[in-house]
Amino acid sequence: MPAPDIRNVIDRYLATVADGSAAEVAALYAEDATLEDPVGSDVHRGRTAIEEFYKGLEDAQLTTTLHVARVCGLEATFHFRVVTEAGDQTYVVEPIDVMTFDDTGQITSMRAFWAPEDMTTGS
Repeated sequence: MPAPDIRNVIDRYLATVADGSAAEVAALYAEDATLEDPVGSDVHRGRTAIEEFYKGLEDAQLTTTLHVARVCGLEATFHFRVVTEAGDQTYVVEPIDVMTFDDTGQITSMRAFWAPEDMTTGS
C-alpha cells in the first residue's frame, strides 16, 4: 500500500475546518483518535467526541492559512493562521498543530499548541 499524502491531508483538514461541518472534520480522524486543543486542556477521545468539539466552529465564519508544514513519515507539525469573524469583531490565532496519522491517512492524534493569550483581535 502506498504511503498516504500527509500534506494533502493537512490541506484538507484546514479547508474542512474553515468550510466544512463538524461531521466532515471528524471524518478525517480515525475512530479511536485523540484531540487536545489547546495542549493542557481535556483530551477528546474518539470520533464522536471530536465531532462534538468541532460543532463549536460550525456557526463561525473562519478562514485558515497554512504558513509551514513539516512531515516525517506518518507524523506532521504545521503552523497556520485561523481568522474568526464574530459580529463586528475579528479574532486571530496562529497555532502549531502536531498530528499523527495511520497508514490510510486518517488522523490518529492532534495536539494544538496555543494559549488564550496568543489570540489577538483585528486582522
